[in-house]
Amino acid sequence: MLKKDISLKIENFAINGRLFLPGDEAPYPMVCVCHGIPAGNPPDSNDGGYPLLAEKICEHGFAVLIFNFRGTGISGGNIDLLGWTRDLNCVIDHVSTLPEVDKSHMGLLGFSGGAAVSVYVAARDSRVSCVAACACPADFFLLIESNKPESYIDHYRKMGAIRDDDFPQSAEAWIEGFRQVSPINYVAEIAPRPLLLIHSNDDETVAISHAHRLYEKAGEPKQLVELNGAGHKLRHDDRVLDTFVDWFRPLSGITDS
Repeated sequence: MLKKDISLKIENFAINGRLFLPGDEAPYPMVCVCHGIPAGNPPDSNDGGYPLLAEKICEHGFAVLIFNFRGTGISGGNIDLLGWTRDLNCVIDHVSTLPEVDKSHMGLLGFSGGAAVSVYVAARDSRVSCVAACACPADFFLLIESNKPESYIDHYRKMGAIRDDDFPQSAEAWIEGFRQVSPINYVAEIAPRPLLLIHSNDDETVAISHAHRLYEKAGEPKQLVELNGAGHKLRHDDRVLDTFVDWFRPLSGITDS
């Protein structure tokens, strides 16, 4: 397995990540992994995080890119969901130029807020061949209707996801970005490309009803997998890995692991 660090310039900062390549014959089907909105909890020293997930996916013959959206991890900028859509566009632009990547099989694997961004971007970008959305909110109604955008901004400022004192210039416009990205408005536009929804029936953050609403609105082909006892952080559950690989392998032309 080969690993390459990447740094992409967007606006006035960098989006940083890592590319994983299986190391045999290229080109490979591509998986772009999109993380969720950080909760601000201290990291678990035993948690291999997205790098471990990327390695497990790569072992099945896929190229995998993980990266930090703006305002998170080692990337620059400030957390901004509409800005995240531009980050993902930039990432897709980059991997589309790589000789190791099979451009006809480029999937997005998103988690929570990253799943919402994946749906939004895929609806507009035909280079995306399929989308797997895990614990995906149908909308951000509670945040949008809270009438307390400043409290959310203060929360992200304290946890280091909003880093600039003059950001955002408008709290209302920042919240409007969440309204604009709400997947329920775009999920139907992914068809006829395949859509996989994975959700836990005991998700404490995004209720299972969100998945039902998205599934009802989506076009074919579509699949909804409901898991028991997985909670919200689905990347920790090996059932998600197995479900995704079994779904993406035939779509990508890989017949065995």
